[in-house]
Amino acid sequence: MLEKSYLEGLIEAGCDEAGRGCLAGPVFAAAVILPDDFHEPLLNDSKKLTEKRRYELRQVIEQRAVAYAIGQCTNQEIDDLNILNASILAMHRALDGLKTRPQHIIVDGNRFAPYFKIPHKTIIKGDSKFQSIAAASILAKTYRDDFMKAIDSEFPEYGWLKNKGYPTIAHRKAILSLGPTSYHRMSFKMNSIQLKIEYS
Repeated sequence: MLEKSYLEGLIEAGCDEAGRGCLAGPVFAAAVILPDDFHEPLLNDSKKLTEKRRYELRQVIEQRAVAYAIGQCTNQEIDDLNILNASILAMHRALDGLKTRPQHIIVDGNRFAPYFKIPHKTIIKGDSKFQSIAAASILAKTYRDDFMKAIDSEFPEYGWLKNKGYPTIAHRKAILSLGPTSYHRMSFKMNSIQLKIEYS
């Protein structure tokens, strides 16, 4: 069972992002505030769930959350800011969209930048430890997948319907053969079919 909160008695928002390791598309982030009585035994880190289950849980989260919001940074912003700073900015934009202001923020990972004067805590593998971060991971992942599915028809040769912009061998081969699109992150090294992602 995931823990309900890091600090009890406060309005706590969980944050996570999706798409940091992709070669194309934006990085998406979500911020979620769950009610104190939230209980969903199937909730987990989005990476541990099937696509079907993620979308089922998205409906539950959106129906029952006190507040939730999505933020993103485009591939151009990623190139300008670098992927770490763009991920943090996307999380800040998600927090900007919350209709309820949190008193505390918990973030998946080990890097974050202060959001106004609201205290925050970074938590390694937080999406498999805390409900609100797991919920944020599901929203960020499904909304990013929706975006990549929507643009697949513009450039079907890159297989975004299947790979969602991640550096699969087929995706890299398409880039080597056809060149990058307007959605690709030009600051990422894409001139190899190796699966390992490299940042410049």
